[in-house]
Amino acid sequence: MYLWHLTPDAPRTPVRVSPGEAVRLVIGSWPIEPGQRVWLELQGPAGEPTRLEARWAHNQGENSYWQVELGPFTRGERVRYRVFGASPAGEVSGPEGGFTAGPKLYLALLWHQHQPLYKDSARPGAAGSHRQPWVRLHALRDYYSMAALVAQHPGVHLSVNLTPVLLWQLEDYLERGATDRALELSLKPAETLSVAEQEFVLSYFFEADWHHQIYPHPRYRELFSRRAEGKPFSAQDLRDLQMWFNLSWFGLEFREGEVALPTGETASVRRFVEQGRGFSQADLEAMLAEQYKVMRAVIPLHRQLQERGQVEVSTTPFYHPILPLLLDSDGATLDRPGAALPARFARPEDAAAQVERAVEYYTRHFGRPPRGMWPAEGAVSQGVVPLFARQGVRWIASDQGVLARSGRYGYDTGDPDVLAQPYRAEQDGQSLSIFFRDTALSDDIGFRFQGCKDFAAVARAFLDEVKQRFARRFQGDEDRVLSVILDGENAWGAYCEDARPFLHALYGLLEQDREVETVTYSEYLEGNPARGIAPHPAEGQGKVYDLFTGSWIDENGSAPGVDLGTWVGEAEENRAWGLLKEAREALEDAGAIPETHPAAFTALYAAEGSDWFWWFGQDQDSGGDAEFDELFRTHLRNVYRGLGREPPEGLSRRIVSRAETWSFARPVSQVQAGDRLAVQTNCPGRLTWWREGQQAQSAELSPVGGVMAGLRRYRLTLGPLERGRLLFRFGCTHPDCDRKDLCCQGELQAVEVV
Repeated sequence: MYLWHLTPDAPRTPVRVSPGEAVRLVIGSWPIEPGQRVWLELQGPAGEPTRLEARWAHNQGENSYWQVELGPFTRGERVRYRVFGASPAGEVSGPEGGFTAGPKLYLALLWHQHQPLYKDSARPGAAGSHRQPWVRLHALRDYYSMAALVAQHPGVHLSVNLTPVLLWQLEDYLERGATDRALELSLKPAETLSVAEQEFVLSYFFEADWHHQIYPHPRYRELFSRRAEGKPFSAQDLRDLQMWFNLSWFGLEFREGEVALPTGETASVRRFVEQGRGFSQADLEAMLAEQYKVMRAVIPLHRQLQERGQVEVSTTPFYHPILPLLLDSDGATLDRPGAALPARFARPEDAAAQVERAVEYYTRHFGRPPRGMWPAEGAVSQGVVPLFARQGVRWIASDQGVLARSGRYGYDTGDPDVLAQPYRAEQDGQSLSIFFRDTALSDDIGFRFQGCKDFAAVARAFLDEVKQRFARRFQGDEDRVLSVILDGENAWGAYCEDARPFLHALYGLLEQDREVETVTYSEYLEGNPARGIAPHPAEGQGKVYDLFTGSWIDENGSAPGVDLGTWVGEAEENRAWGLLKEAREALEDAGAIPETHPAAFTALYAAEGSDWFWWFGQDQDSGGDAEFDELFRTHLRNVYRGLGREPPEGLSRRIVSRAETWSFARPVSQVQAGDRLAVQTNCPGRLTWWREGQQAQSAELSPVGGVMAGLRRYRLTLGPLERGRLLFRFGCTHPDCDRKDLCCQGELQAVEVV
């Protein structure tokens, strides 16, 4: 008699056993004979065996098949058994088997939070030195509350990535008195605003999601309609707008109640939300004081949750650069028609400095070095591995598209056993672990779930997909970990109620689930005995060969497959790389080093950040590319000023071509001939336009970025324009818009081109 088990025809079901789950063992025997028996001997906790008789199930060909039902088992219960059989010829022993009851899959969630350097470091004085307010405003809705929300679900463990340049700017507000222009004009008495300042407030203070930040608040919506209809604003209208622009950025919990902060303070703006209108200057000052309470609590809360073991705080090279491009821009893969590499930029010393500075800054704020880093935009290559490993970084992460293009023949990332595991990356005698995210699941949360109404059902569908695509398809006993990584700040503005209903529903399901268990990355690698998680050190991981030079993005208009084309290859991008190269060479020619010229190198490192290059070219559109162009050139000008030299004339010329933006909040009436006009809304829809006496044209508006503000916007750019009168109508197709809304009225708009 011959016995077999754990083969395709005689499996254990399920392969990985969750707590509370019954197990079916199938055993095969040959040949078919009368009087046969099959049984198991289970190894007990004290070593004594327990005998379980198998039940004959059926015969197939010359084989018999037997079944044994086991379980259910508790979390961590270890089961070991051996198969035996008997026939008229005597007893035989068969194969051994075993399992430990636990999750079928570990799920590693990572929320990435980042803002580029908005500060002009050469500007005298701290007031108004930040060109944009997004660090301050996202702190109110996202940076504090995303951590506080997971703290309400202690069974959920996850990672939060905070970039050093983001935290440095937050610190600049709190410790060095920095402000931004929007903050300065929020505090200025409405009666004293100049005409130019009023225009800034009226244009800028509606920079919020119409459906989730403006429309839910009657007074804010009233002011928005007033602006779009071209009606005048009284001083009280302006003051109410100053209030509501700021109020709408507070997280739901601050607008609806009082929140006890880890600093010992309590923050709330509920009284202002309930008041609604008629605010005083004292009200504005009191509301802004609440903002600073929230900002002060961001780092202490993350530090507290990390010390508790529930959250791992990871970080990124300091100014969020694309490290492979700093190492050598010639290493970029370009597959967009017409793309070309810029003049070579190769500064491995800058890449190393960005990592080293990030580790130093993190250690100062969190009391220990970071264990992991999310490379900016998930951009990796073989060459970046030693940069991280030499600084003690134990893990990094990227996108499944990078794994798919790595190695001689690529990796089959459609196989759950291939994608749901860490790999060991090695270069120059250095090694670390690298995880690869599932793109579709990450994008579901980041881009696809916002329009859903039943968030409990959406959360359930997400978890079901994790199980069906991964947890229930693994072929072996090895532990598996699935990465879901996405922007942890900009996605939530497009959800109703700041995504709180969705996140609470998702976290609640994950806390209760027996098949899927959340972990931080270091918890998975190092183990956590308190939660029954075994260590999974890099030494036991498979090696990833020829790590592809790529990122988590495949730019628009290129061949399929992730690469670095979003940041290099187009004319605008390449001109920017050329200007960066000239500034870097100016430092070298002057014999400058970071120790002798710290301001110049700080400006250089800021200019090496990825964000400026992201918005250059036609593959991405922020809706405000000119602002990023100016900031990039400001940082480069400050490199030369740090050397005591006048910046070259070329840095005064724009990189991106001029485009005026028309919106319902800023309906420009006149542009210059040769300019372009970008029609921008918060709703999808179709634009029909024509010049007087000419045939009309129409096209759908395309979704664009605005991601620094966390807005989902739609945009169509016309031009360059010739002199004359341009007429257009917008037809809204947003399913949630009231047909009485301004965007749905289809009013004729006119712009004079002079």
